[in-house]
Amino acid sequence: MVNQSEKEELACTYAALLLHDSKLPISADHINKLVAAANVKVPAYYPKLFEQAFAKKSLGDYLVSGPAAGAAPAAAPAAAAGGAAPAAKKEEPKKKEEPKEEEDDDMGFGLFD
Repeated sequence: MVNQSEKEELACTYAALLLHDSKLPISADHINKLVAAANVKVPAYYPKLFEQAFAKKSLGDYLVSGPAAGAAPAAAPAAAAGGAAPAAKKEEPKKKEEPKEEEDDDMGFGLFD
C-alpha cells in the first residue's frame, strides 16, 4: 500500500516524466497543472523541488546515468536499446577455484551412516 507522502512524490515524478517525454520544460507550474488534473494534492514545495532538481541536469541525464551506486547496470540497457554510446566491453573477473573439500568418506564414516 502506498502512503500519502509516497503518492505525492509519485505524482510529481510521473508529472516530470510526462513533461520530459512531451519535450516540455519541467517547471513547478507545469507540474502543478498535471498533478491538479490527476486530482492529487501535493505540498506546495514539491513541484518547486522537482523544478530545481532538473534545472541543472535534465531528466534524460538521470535516466541514462541512474543513481551513483547503480550507474553501471542502468547504462547497459540504455545502450542496448539503441543509445548513442557504444556499450563498453566488460571483463568478468576470473573466479578462483576453491579447493575441493575433503569428503567425509576419508574419515571412515559419514554423517548418515
